[in-house]
Amino acid sequence: MHISHLSLTNFRNYSNLDLVLPPHITVLQGDNAQGKSNLLEAIYLLATSRSYRVTNERELINWSALQDELPVCRLVADIQKTSGNLSLEIALMNKIVAPGEAKDAFLRGRSPSKPATTHKRIRVNGVVRRAIDLVGQINVVPFSVQDINIIGGEPALRRRYLDIANSQLDPHYLRQLQRYHRVLWQRNRLLRQIAEHQANVDELSFWDQELVQAGSYLIVQRDLMVAALEQLAQDIHGELSSEQGRLTLAYLRNIDKERGKGDSQIEETAQVFARSLDAARNKEIAQGVSLVGPHRDDLRFLADDVDMGIFGSRGQQRAIALSLKLAEANFMLSKTGEHPILLLDDVLSELDSRRRSHLLQSVARYQQVLMTATELDHFDADFLKQAVLLGVAQGRIQPLTS
Repeated sequence: MHISHLSLTNFRNYSNLDLVLPPHITVLQGDNAQGKSNLLEAIYLLATSRSYRVTNERELINWSALQDELPVCRLVADIQKTSGNLSLEIALMNKIVAPGEAKDAFLRGRSPSKPATTHKRIRVNGVVRRAIDLVGQINVVPFSVQDINIIGGEPALRRRYLDIANSQLDPHYLRQLQRYHRVLWQRNRLLRQIAEHQANVDELSFWDQELVQAGSYLIVQRDLMVAALEQLAQDIHGELSSEQGRLTLAYLRNIDKERGKGDSQIEETAQVFARSLDAARNKEIAQGVSLVGPHRDDLRFLADDVDMGIFGSRGQQRAIALSLKLAEANFMLSKTGEHPILLLDDVLSELDSRRRSHLLQSVARYQQVLMTATELDHFDADFLKQAVLLGVAQGRIQPLTS
């Protein structure tokens, strides 16, 4: 799988970009704030329908387009897969009350009196689709310096990591994830109403069943993925790390406070989930929030049973994060038979020479790799000989020579 052509209009730094991308390796070199990361962000958006850098999609539209009556940005990609060619398109439209108001407010450092509403339109092979139909059409694995936060950051970051990876591989997982969050919102609302004597406790039974049905699937699929990633990551981590500690991944299930074993079944998990909800009912009503379920699960990384998220050095955490991402790429390839597209955003600068060399050797095996860097000094000469080198400056891209 690889993107053969990418077109960006009014996306971030790019007012108009039309780029032919070769298979295998592309290195994007340029100073900071020139648009390198934005190019990777665009590809990630086309794969997942979301940005990995911002939550407000209005920020994705080039600010110069705000003078238009209907500010629009458009991303189009042509993809070559073993199953056939594919075309993906995302258009983001800002609907504002008065033409020019958003630009005027931006230039004055203020928010518009009536903020724009961003609408997203998605097309797959020219046909309008929902976001849920876009996810999984192409698979991407992003690498960034922020990956270390997966190891030592908040549990929500680890749950998000598992959800994004699973959603790219399993459309049913994404549907159940969306369903779970809708049910969770309704259930939390009902818990607050019960606590305020505005609803009957018997009304919880329906939402409990819905929560268990959707949540059990999420738990089991996360558990299975973690077990597979652990096997793949152990060998990679052994090559990356000079320590002798054996890497293990522990998926911690909130429903029973137990560590998943990668062989749990949905029916068994649902039974445990239901019992946990019954046991926690009084406490949940008192607090007005759902305390049991996969929205409170965690993923921990251990070396010789020592939690590296708590006790690991920054170097140890970075090695684990890198091992995890390389394992994810291997896992996607094994599950789909298609090479995922690897997006590496300035990751070499914080690695020592041995880990840089191992990373470059590992990613060179994939069909399409896009890497950003401010300097080319960290790349091996042999690696650069395999790559197409592109310079990025002020939203413009041109060929470089090594």
